[in-house]
Amino acid sequence: MDHFKQIRAFVNSATRGSLSAAAQVEAVTPAVIGRRLDALEARLGVKLLLRTTRKLSLSFEGQAFLEDCQRILNELANAEAAVSVGGIRASGHLKVSAPAGFGRRHVAPQVAAFMAANPDVSVRLDLSDRVVDLLNEGVDCAVRIGELADSSLASSKLGEMRRVVVASPDYLARHGAPLTPADLSAHNCLSLDQQRGWALREVLAGDVVQRKVGGAFECNDGAVLHEWALAGKGLAWRSVWEVGDDLRSGRLRSVLDDYAAPPVGIYAVFPQRRHLPLRVRLFIDQIKSTFGDPLYWGLEC
Repeated sequence: MDHFKQIRAFVNSATRGSLSAAAQVEAVTPAVIGRRLDALEARLGVKLLLRTTRKLSLSFEGQAFLEDCQRILNELANAEAAVSVGGIRASGHLKVSAPAGFGRRHVAPQVAAFMAANPDVSVRLDLSDRVVDLLNEGVDCAVRIGELADSSLASSKLGEMRRVVVASPDYLARHGAPLTPADLSAHNCLSLDQQRGWALREVLAGDVVQRKVGGAFECNDGAVLHEWALAGKGLAWRSVWEVGDDLRSGRLRSVLDDYAAPPVGIYAVFPQRRHLPLRVRLFIDQIKSTFGDPLYWGLEC
């Protein structure tokens, strides 16, 4: 507490130009302010303020120290206001990036809810399946699924997601359900163009392997594969975020669940800054609360 009072005395004296002005702000005597400054300089071992009978001036060390102290006091005030009743409101512009399909279905509704709760924040949502350069493109927060490769970014895990092999009840009635991954060779598998394979777990070894699959149709758009699976044209390997509603309604059924690979993480990534703007922190907190709840997905991930 004494250290805090010393810092306040220093900031008030430096910014107001006299001990008496600082004393008036803090409702103490100039002598008390003087003692606090003396104690601060003695503790730090440097001269912060050059005091004469007429004026105060900052030393070189005092100028640098003043900037840090002002920032600390401002952040403390913001932190107190943020948790108090009727505290400060997030404001400014927020730029968010997310994968196209996942972003349309799950991030865009979260952005709408966030803007409703924070009317002083404007948002730009960029949906793209490419890995954006956050720093060069001015992105405050990106949502990514799967392994994170860029160690220069900070991240917060939002939740987990798994992939499942699905087919329509009509397809399974006509062709039967595969019981093991080896049975996939007898089925029409709808796969992404240039996909390495479907990641499935070997039950005995427990290893996850990329199993090559074959079929009459490939596409570079996962949404098309989803539609074709609903139409009964074959098996598809899709994420629960995409087919969860269909599984709950019975429009699709999952197969080979015993061979499903472990879930992958959903992350918010952002530049490594010591002090994230309030709007970024609040947005990350909101999507973490939503995506981290298994009930949101309707299935255990």
